[in-house]
This record gives sequence, structure tokens and C-alpha cells, in this order.
Amino acid sequence: MKYMTTRKNDLFNDMFDDVFRAPVFTGNNILKTDVREKDGKYILEVEVPGYKKDEVSISLFNGNLTISAARSSSNEETDDKGRILRQERFSGSTSRTFYVGDAIKDTDIHASFDNGILKIELPTEQKKEEETKKFIEIL
Repeated sequence: MKYMTTRKNDLFNDMFDDVFRAPVFTGNNILKTDVREKDGKYILEVEVPGYKKDEVSISLFNGNLTISAARSSSNEETDDKGRILRQERFSGSTSRTFYVGDAIKDTDIHASFDNGILKIELPTEQKKEEETKKFIEIL
């Protein structure tokens, strides 16, 4: 039987604990989103696990709605003499963009954040402005 190390004494495994517990957004799990249509609105429910409300942002530019999340953390452990035994840093960000159309304005979009779920509501159709008859001057 090989020698056994306890979890507390195994520096290599312990060193990567926080890294593997942190949310990692790769491949198919990037900001999983459910889109529903209800009462003339689109409702997007976006999973943003591990992020706080102030680490998430939403922007609208040229008809593109972009959801971004970014965070960083630092973990420093010292012994009783103040010497650094381990120092780790984590930095991560992710974003996702949806085309919502040029007619949608930022004032039409409403968002809330609760327990790792970002809920965004926006109208399905924008009311067209009534066209008025315009006369063209003849020169």
C-alpha cells in the first residue's frame, strides 16, 4: 500500500482547491440563458453563478444587448511569523451578446438580479412611429 497523505498536508491538491471550486466558463456552460416570450415581452433568465450583482453589467449598442460578468480575487495564507505560505489569484470574465434590434432603447429594458439569476425583460416589438406625409421641395 502506498503512503497516504491527508488532505491538509497535501500541498499540491490544497493549492488548487480554490481554482477548481471557482466557476469556470468554458464551452457549453457560458452564461446559460432561457428565453421566453410572454405578454408582448421577451424574458431572458441568465445563470451567472459565483458572481455578485455589482460584478455583472448589461449594455446596449447598435441593437446588441451584451451581458458581461467579471471578477477577481486573491487568497494569501501566512504562517504565525507572517511568512507567505501560499498566495493565489483568480481573475475571470465572460460575456454573451444577443441581437435585439435597432428599435429597442435602453429605457425599454428592465433587469433584476437574484440568487445568481439575471432576469432581463424587453419588448418583443417596438411601436412604429406614425409616418407623416412629407413634402419634398422642388427646386
